[in-house]
Amino acid sequence: MRLSYSSLVLLGLAGPAIAAPKGKKGGPDTAKAKAIKETYQHSWKGYYEYAFPNDTLAPLTKSYVNDRNAWGVTAIDSLSASIVLGDAESVNQILEFVPTIDFTTTAEPGDISLFETNIRFFGGLLSAYDLLTQEPYSDLVEDKSLIESCLKQAKSLADSLKFAFDTPTGIPDPIIQLNPEPKRTGSQTNNIAEAGTLVLEWTRLSDLTNNTEYAKLAQRAEDYMLRPKPASSEPWPGLTGTHLSISNGSFTNANGGWGGYTDSFYEYLIKMYLYDPSEFEFYKERWVAAAESTMAHLASHPTTRQDITFLALYSGQNIIPSSSHLASFSGGNFILGGILLGEQKYIDFGVTLANSYYETYRATATGIGPEAFRWVASELPENSTDNKPPPAEDADFYEEAGFWATSPTYILRPETIESLYYAYRATGDAKYQEMAWEAYENIEKAARTGAAYASMKDVTVEDGGFIDKMESFWLTETLKYLYLMFDEESELQIHANKPMKWVFNTEAHPVRIR
Repeated sequence: MRLSYSSLVLLGLAGPAIAAPKGKKGGPDTAKAKAIKETYQHSWKGYYEYAFPNDTLAPLTKSYVNDRNAWGVTAIDSLSASIVLGDAESVNQILEFVPTIDFTTTAEPGDISLFETNIRFFGGLLSAYDLLTQEPYSDLVEDKSLIESCLKQAKSLADSLKFAFDTPTGIPDPIIQLNPEPKRTGSQTNNIAEAGTLVLEWTRLSDLTNNTEYAKLAQRAEDYMLRPKPASSEPWPGLTGTHLSISNGSFTNANGGWGGYTDSFYEYLIKMYLYDPSEFEFYKERWVAAAESTMAHLASHPTTRQDITFLALYSGQNIIPSSSHLASFSGGNFILGGILLGEQKYIDFGVTLANSYYETYRATATGIGPEAFRWVASELPENSTDNKPPPAEDADFYEEAGFWATSPTYILRPETIESLYYAYRATGDAKYQEMAWEAYENIEKAARTGAAYASMKDVTVEDGGFIDKMESFWLTETLKYLYLMFDEESELQIHANKPMKWVFNTEAHPVRIR
């Protein structure tokens, strides 16, 4: 028998309530927090010794790659993590570097991703400023004058990037260049994740500088996604297509989901409501519409594992049973929405997703979830065009696990752990700490190599090989969420039963709310 999510709620099989968590009560764990901090310090020292001030460590060859315009992405992206984890040495090393970056040019001609630059550099600098301008974090800084350089450099970066919005609609060109001269690359479309994951950071800069220009740029672009046209580009209320025209603002398709190119658009709708529930009430309404449609239409159960709920993709109203590690953040986003709105059904659904996506970790030989996977959806006709059975070589694995990997890599992503963190903060149930610690130990065992930690080619087999790269989000997201899972209570943590003072951007940079 297929159980829909509404059936699970009626049967009492969905997630636990805030007020009455099931299972053992969790709490801070100094020893585990210390171990995670040591992993962070090992990662940072590997980068600092072999890659700094370049972008990204190549841990196997003890070298580096400049994949983010040679502005030192790992340093800037890691700064908020160094602060939160209380690592004074790296905090001061990075702060001394911040004022030396020239955000008006690049060392060599090359494309600049507005989205990646926004979430990693811009978000990192704004977060560092917000954190370091107050205790206890300001105590980490040796030269207090360097704190102001974080805001100054964030403004410099925004001033260098803002011409990306100089389009007929104000929807930014996703790729720009600064060298040999500033120019847009002339993209015809942008996707909702890249165009819709700017509004938090650019609004925050406006608030900090008392200059509304930055917020207006991002919010003007956001408005096309909040009010999608044509109507056919919104298959269900709140759920839109992925790409929209830069020239006229209309959507070019009705394909989507909660994965790459769409994910953080939905994430920021509810986070902007947290940032200011008065000004961004309509953002909340759009998130609620998307959440309701997701629960009604995208919640999917594998034929061999009715206990699992994944979020499917869609093309129009056609369901495609495919998901990704990126999409596993959705559990945490539903939980946050439920906390803010006082709606238990969203918390329950988010907890269900957090549990379900963690099953992709439990099933593999390494205990780490793959980049992308599929399943056979019990709610679709068998052998329909979008619901094919697994390849023969994956049939036995699917029978037991409820999915099979379509991309077996793991690039040190945080999203599954992020949702476990939100599940723990909402329920207080220690089992989420245990799940996160299990994931941490598996990653520590499998990915530690060379100078620090490396991405993995194939998590479905033991010794599946490495990719010579340590993404900056390993330090600032994966390890930060792990650390917060076991750290002491503070105003920085997500709180289920009292007002929150911080909102995390999609790169896990804490931003002070209005």
